[in-house]
Amino acid sequence: MKIFKLILVSLLSFGSFSQNGDINLLRKINGSYTPTGGKILIPITNSVDIGGIGLPLGLLVTGLIRKDKEMTFKSYELISATVISSIISISLKISRDRDRPFVTYSDITKYSKGGSKSFPSGHTSMAFTTATSISLMYPKWYVIAPSFLWASSIGYSRMYLGVHYPTDVLAGALIGAGSSIGSHYLFKYLKNRKVKSAEKL
Repeated sequence: MKIFKLILVSLLSFGSFSQNGDINLLRKINGSYTPTGGKILIPITNSVDIGGIGLPLGLLVTGLIRKDKEMTFKSYELISATVISSIISISLKISRDRDRPFVTYSDITKYSKGGSKSFPSGHTSMAFTTATSISLMYPKWYVIAPSFLWASSIGYSRMYLGVHYPTDVLAGALIGAGSSIGSHYLFKYLKNRKVKSAEKL
């Protein structure tokens, strides 16, 4: 419960963050763009669908084919976290109605797709949902390290490519991580409850 209060306070505090600080940091990141950097970070930013949608569906299909109840259960957890994260992100985009930085500032160059409202970053939210969920389900360093490196790279790419402010990315990371943690403990509770019910029979 404390984690959700912390995330809520953090999200609300973004409104008081200096707009100058936000745009100045973005200018430094976006201004460092090079064609080589674009060739690296554009595919990374586009990989969010593979991780955010492909991975949970892959777990689900594999679990059902193998009749692996544990894997199937984990896929439900990951799908649940993704749905929660998406609902929160979409709701905030509608309520905050923040224009993309390249719309507001002519010196910010857009190098990637960015159509809907800016706050929060949906790409970052989905990436951190996936990274956090996988890390909680498979708590091994060789899973955690590359998962969060990938998610962080996506968050950075959204600023580098000029489609999100730093606060958009930070909010997306908090939403993704928070949704995954909430979903993980919910499914852990449901699993324990199911085990206890089975023991009583």
